[in-house]
Amino acid sequence: DIPDSILKQLTLIVVEYYSFDDRLHKGQLIVNKKVVKDIEEIFSLIKESKFPVAKVIPAIKYNWNDEASMDDNNTVAFNYRKVKGSKVPSAHSNGLAIDINPLQNPHIKGKVIQPSSGKYDVNMRGTIIRDSKLVKEFVKRNWQWGGRWKSSKDYQHFEKKN
Repeated sequence: DIPDSILKQLTLIVVEYYSFDDRLHKGQLIVNKKVVKDIEEIFSLIKESKFPVAKVIPAIKYNWNDEASMDDNNTVAFNYRKVKGSKVPSAHSNGLAIDINPLQNPHIKGKVIQPSSGKYDVNMRGTIIRDSKLVKEFVKRNWQWGGRWKSSKDYQHFEKKN
């Protein structure tokens, strides 16, 4: 169960984005109230630049299963879960993280790629690249990008430190 103390911090927002079909779509994100402005501004940029986003559906549709959501190339923010292989709550657990296009931007640690069908290719549409405007806009708002991590590369992942 999700504690009330966390539920009180969350809100549902609607975002617009172009998907890989080059058509405008609406999606829903559950985020921490502290980052609503950041995420709305980022998605405004995503929409303006027509950076393709596969889909944006709250994790509850996947019964909170992160693998199922990633396998579906779903962009998601809130998901009450632990960091993989640990007892530490993920930044997604309080709505202060977002994963964008997991298939184009997988988490790579050694030989392990998540989602397993993911492939990081900087020439593929929807891939997040180090010096891209998208990364710069998140960083400007004090978010960290998992593509800059040392021990692994989590290209889909952005998180805001409290």
